[in-house]
Amino acid sequence: MDRREFLLYGGALLPETLLAKPAGGIKPKIRAITAFVVLERSRYQELVQAALQMLRQAKRAIEAAGYDVESVRIVTQPFPEYLRDISRQEALRFCREYDEIAVKESFDPNLGPAMLRDGDNPTQTELLAEILSTTKTLEGTVIIGGADGVYWNCVAAAAKLVKFVEDHSPGSAGNFNFAATAMLEPYAPFYPGAYHTGTGRRFAIGLESANVVDRVFAETRGDAPRAVQRLTEALSEHATAVEKLAFQIERETAWTYMGIDPTPAPLKEVSIGAAIEKFTGEKFGSSGTMTAAAVITKAVQSVPVKRTGYAGLMVPILEDSLLAQRWSERTYNVDSLLAYSAVCGTGLDTVPLSGDISAQNIQRILGDVATLACKWKKPLSARLLPVKGKKPGDRTEFDDPFLLNAVIQPVG
Repeated sequence: MDRREFLLYGGALLPETLLAKPAGGIKPKIRAITAFVVLERSRYQELVQAALQMLRQAKRAIEAAGYDVESVRIVTQPFPEYLRDISRQEALRFCREYDEIAVKESFDPNLGPAMLRDGDNPTQTELLAEILSTTKTLEGTVIIGGADGVYWNCVAAAAKLVKFVEDHSPGSAGNFNFAATAMLEPYAPFYPGAYHTGTGRRFAIGLESANVVDRVFAETRGDAPRAVQRLTEALSEHATAVEKLAFQIERETAWTYMGIDPTPAPLKEVSIGAAIEKFTGEKFGSSGTMTAAAVITKAVQSVPVKRTGYAGLMVPILEDSLLAQRWSERTYNVDSLLAYSAVCGTGLDTVPLSGDISAQNIQRILGDVATLACKWKKPLSARLLPVKGKKPGDRTEFDDPFLLNAVIQPVG
């Protein structure tokens, strides 16, 4: 066999058939390779190192195939399971130590849900609020709806958490690491909503492919049927190539591959908002935006891989340069995003809010997200960012490499 058919990576041979061959010269990034572990507090560092060994091997393999990897991530079972038998101060000390390890080892940690259902203890949400306010990297969730309906106690607890973190985290930025989620199944790779309740030693992959959407929409302006076909082809090309690598990683590491979330995540100048404007020819929020959202979701859900997570459209206001600009210009609002969520996902993401918004108003917003998710049986999340001392008309001042800033708009 011709040696050119193989590429050496990490001590193993990679077939050239797995190398990225992007259509039109455009390749997506891999936003996340996410490991799901069952943490035991007595030996958590050992378990974290085992996960990192797999993640780093996976990262080498995927990058050798031509795809840049943005981050590696570790998700534990819900943290109340491994912090339940210690005091609050001991739990906070453990989380600070874990946070320091994550910074040192360059991975993103997620503690899972404080509440999985309405009957869970809301004091765990209070603990999560303190954790998010005093650590740098730890992320977590509250689940506010499932197949049996909206979890109203969870909705109320999540709203109180958001207000606490606004008041107690530096620059009110701690809520960037929190999401309230509804109808999201385990093993989603994207944060903060990722969680699991299983046996661990699993992994999933999330794509950052807004650039692929941008290229296709530039070619298919306004032609929805053609756009669905072309976008399905383009996303499938990369997702199937990455999935072949994932199965290879599964064989080599004995970690179980759970799927890919092909949601085309944006990041700053790699803008899903700009892509949609190329399709509609108008500003994001104008007529045609919902059609573009539906086109993206149809294509994503037609990709022939094992799917996990949201599998829709991600519209994170403060992670996308064009979306942040249009939010400041008031071309769309919270109600617009909820309307688009009826045909796509992922809900309300990185929404900047006035610091004087009440917990009751936040509760109503979260209730709308959960109600919509349960009505249409689709995963939605809410990541709300009220900023202490800011009011409508003020500009946010977040100092985070993954967050942009925008003008705060009034919310009814």
